[in-house]
Amino acid sequence: MKRILTILAATLLLTAAMAGTASASSYDSVAEELSAIGVFRGTAGGFELDRAPTRSEAAIMLVRLYGAEDEAKAAYEAGEISMPFTDVSETAAPSVAWLYSQGITNGTSATTFGASSPCSAKMYCAFLLRALGYEDGVDFLYADTLDFAMLHGLFNLSMLDAAPFLRDDLAAVTYQALGADLKDGSTYLLASLVESGAIDAEAARPITEKIEAYRALTAASQASSTGIDADYTMNMGMDIAVDGSDGTETIHETMSVAVSGNGRIQMILKDPLQLAISMNMNMESNTAGAGPDVTMQDQVSVQEWMQDGWVYIQEEMDGTTDRYKYPVGNMDGFAEFYQEMLQISGQMNSMMLPMIDSIDVSRTGSRTVYTMKMDDSLNSLLEDLLTALQEELAAMESPVDLTADLQSCTYVYTVGSDGELESCTADFDLDLVLGLPVTETENAQITAKLQMDMQMDVNATGDDVRISYPSFSNFEDLTPVLSGGEL
Repeated sequence: MKRILTILAATLLLTAAMAGTASASSYDSVAEELSAIGVFRGTAGGFELDRAPTRSEAAIMLVRLYGAEDEAKAAYEAGEISMPFTDVSETAAPSVAWLYSQGITNGTSATTFGASSPCSAKMYCAFLLRALGYEDGVDFLYADTLDFAMLHGLFNLSMLDAAPFLRDDLAAVTYQALGADLKDGSTYLLASLVESGAIDAEAARPITEKIEAYRALTAASQASSTGIDADYTMNMGMDIAVDGSDGTETIHETMSVAVSGNGRIQMILKDPLQLAISMNMNMESNTAGAGPDVTMQDQVSVQEWMQDGWVYIQEEMDGTTDRYKYPVGNMDGFAEFYQEMLQISGQMNSMMLPMIDSIDVSRTGSRTVYTMKMDDSLNSLLEDLLTALQEELAAMESPVDLTADLQSCTYVYTVGSDGELESCTADFDLDLVLGLPVTETENAQITAKLQMDMQMDVNATGDDVRISYPSFSNFEDLTPVLSGGEL
């Protein structure tokens, strides 16, 4: 039980350190915000976020992002532009006709636009890139649209696999596009639409303030996208239940745990990924199960390293020291992808926007404090990442069943007068279910409710981060255990 708890705590700490770095789905609040500025409109059935957008709907959205909706309607009604396609509704006709007249879009044939056909992620991202001033065939090839879009801050998990591109995803990448820089670098898209009068400045104020705050914050945090060295303190409360069998008897235990600790996190987010975490923890636990209730207090020291596709853990508890290691797959590829995502987020100032509920900015002396609350869409990202992790572990014959439900998440960043990140705090509530092999045929399920707050004080970022590793020659290989042996 203690070893399981230690591994769980280490995993949660790593999750907290890496949280909030990508995209998600279920963007109801984003659709509401886009609706408030007239960019995204629902139907008689509401926003209908769970269905694919049509080519006509994408065309209407694109014209709005060009700030040309009124121009298109006036030109169409005056007969200055005409509709060459027979399958476009009167509602979409001004937008499609305007786009066609500008050479921005074509039909599926000389007489059809494919108006009711689904709009793909590639197609819509190509539209967004054109609204930002890029030209396919000049700045990017249509076949490479998604790669080019990701390099400019437009990213959604629907762009990575064969999953359908839904109106939900369309709302998310549209929101990202509003915060993305125009090709000429003069400003970002929403600011240009407000300046031109296409979007009302007062209506856009909540989104504008969020974008401005996030751009300032990511500029201050950009160096940490390639590496960070920080001291941390943490407080964590967990209610844990373990159910299963070891092959001879049923396991049912409950535990209430209070953990406080401190340590250091070092990450070099380059290829290959490097990691070092030290944890000094004080744990007080109350356990109830088949036998008498037990109250225990433990002091635990854990060090964890990640290098060359392996995780190494050294654990000191009850006067004994355990050292073990296990493989984590192709970490080089993961490091490259993860670092690229962080770089994009830092450079383009738009990728995280759909997952942010609010950012409040205040001043403390010469320092600027950003309080960022995440919304429910972060849960979808967590689910997708855990699914990918489980598939990777299953392929390595190291099955782990892991599900999580993030109840709340708030970050507070402090930026110094020099514009560099000085500290960050994270406060979140998480429900976690972890299935682990106990024997070759038996599993245990761990259910945990977690409340955690952590503060990191930054020592170094970027190329200034250095990690020293011990010799790993005497670390026990847990690969046979994770493949079905006894834990």
